[in-house]
Amino acid sequence: MLGVAAAVLCGFATTASANDPAYPKGPVTLVVPFAPGGSTDVIGRLLAERLAVALKQPVVVENRSGAGGNIGAAVVAKAAPDGQTLLFGTTGILSINEFLYSNPGYRADRDLLPVIYTASISNVLIVNKDLPVSNVADLIKLARANPGKYSFASSGSGSSTHLSGELFKNMAGVDLMHVPYKGSGQALVDLVGGQINMIFDNAPSAVPLAQSGKVKALAVTSTTPLSVLPGVPPLGEAGLKGYESLSWTGVVAPAGTPQPVVDRLNRELNAILADEGVRKKLTELGAQATGGTAQDFTAHIETERAKWGKLVRDAKIATQ
Repeated sequence: MLGVAAAVLCGFATTASANDPAYPKGPVTLVVPFAPGGSTDVIGRLLAERLAVALKQPVVVENRSGAGGNIGAAVVAKAAPDGQTLLFGTTGILSINEFLYSNPGYRADRDLLPVIYTASISNVLIVNKDLPVSNVADLIKLARANPGKYSFASSGSGSSTHLSGELFKNMAGVDLMHVPYKGSGQALVDLVGGQINMIFDNAPSAVPLAQSGKVKALAVTSTTPLSVLPGVPPLGEAGLKGYESLSWTGVVAPAGTPQPVVDRLNRELNAILADEGVRKKLTELGAQATGGTAQDFTAHIETERAKWGKLVRDAKIATQ
């Protein structure tokens, strides 16, 4: 965790391909495909800082936002497959965008190689504090009695915050108006101000608002409660059995990256994610460290792709 021993480095050198006898060969770029300050950026920077120590090379975070993460993802998909340029991928980029964009600029299953699943992030259903509801059952009853009257915001069409809302609509049988924003920052301002009624926002930004009393937290979208929001139940236990909608992050590399490089990155990041300090920080953000093999991450992406692809089709969400 605090460095790689010389013996380990030598061992890696002997197992690496002839074209890549020593990795990394210089600073590594981690592309975060969203603006600074969001949950993806915060978690990406936390891991990049630790990975730089493990690799004994700088790991530079480069924010390349736009088009639901497609701009940053396309940059990495076209990068040299040498492990020097990596992507901090998300649910949308790796499992959803192919169903929402006619030309995203990359194919996740063809152009990007999974390295490791880093963290799962619950969304939180938060509502304006003046909305006359105190739990999920109240909200469903209110929405059913007033179809189309109430709105839910998202950080953008096709984002996990959008699809969490669509899944809620589908399972609860309610009609809510979707209001997409360019990121959740302004959406949260409008939620507090009463311009919109609710949002299924990522825990790192939703939790502080709920804790301050500026909004009401009705439920979390994970299957287990969050320790930072005691008393707030999972939606699956609050009237929508089987509901689960997680944001998640993971590191991917350009397709064709040598296996020894992928193995090295997976090994170092697993060690980082096992560190108690890192796990504690992620918990405070409303996230949970995951880890595992590259194959585990590939299987997770495929499962999520099937789930969200079906929802996009069933909800008739227009392709952009």
